[in-house]
Amino acid sequence: AAAASAIRHSSNNNRIHTHLADLASLDQVRALADEVERSTEHLHVLINNAGIGSGKPELTTRQESHDGYELRFAVNYLAGFVLTLRLLSLLTSSTSARIVNVASIGQSPIDFDDPMLERAYSGSRAYGQSKLAQISSGFELAERLDPREVSVNSLHPGTFMPTKIVLEQHGHSVDSLETGIEAVARLATSPELEGVSGRFFDRQAEARADRQAHDRDARRRLWKLSLELSGESDPTRARALQSGKS
Repeated sequence: AAAASAIRHSSNNNRIHTHLADLASLDQVRALADEVERSTEHLHVLINNAGIGSGKPELTTRQESHDGYELRFAVNYLAGFVLTLRLLSLLTSSTSARIVNVASIGQSPIDFDDPMLERAYSGSRAYGQSKLAQISSGFELAERLDPREVSVNSLHPGTFMPTKIVLEQHGHSVDSLETGIEAVARLATSPELEGVSGRFFDRQAEARADRQAHDRDARRRLWKLSLELSGESDPTRARALQSGKS
């Protein structure tokens, strides 16, 4: 709210709104999407940035969301998945909209036999799995959308930037906040990336994600699992069927 107030004051723009939701609750994510739809007729950029780290220095044991899902998978990935699907119609109806998933270069393959990590939990693995899920789902969504209407890209914004999460967990930083800000803003606004979709970037350089993200069968399996866990309908289904996907 303070940031919104500062932007309104400096830009003399009264169209700045804030919305609050606990992303550990899918009901609150859905309510957030409804609020955004009521607040604007256009949505040109959606940046899925909210997340939690591996749990250090506290709560390194397995936790669950309000919906009973492993907490990092729920907050870092599933909340953004639901929010994106719920806002997809608004994005598609806007001109050249962009979706940016703020992921990480720290990635762990998804164990589809135990996606909630009930048998072999570690905070770093849970974090890495949630970030790979963001990237994999982004690749899949990009294939299901016309990049001239909505592009979908993911990135590692920077390594150990001096955020509260990083400083509490690691006690030191590597990259500056400006590194991450510039990398995210570039994907959201740069004219050179108009129509570019289905990519992963390490800061501002295109990079290759974990090989599971490039496995089409694994991506489809994650997509199906995400729909089942969230109970959401698939707004991309008609287009996917036209292009031969299931």
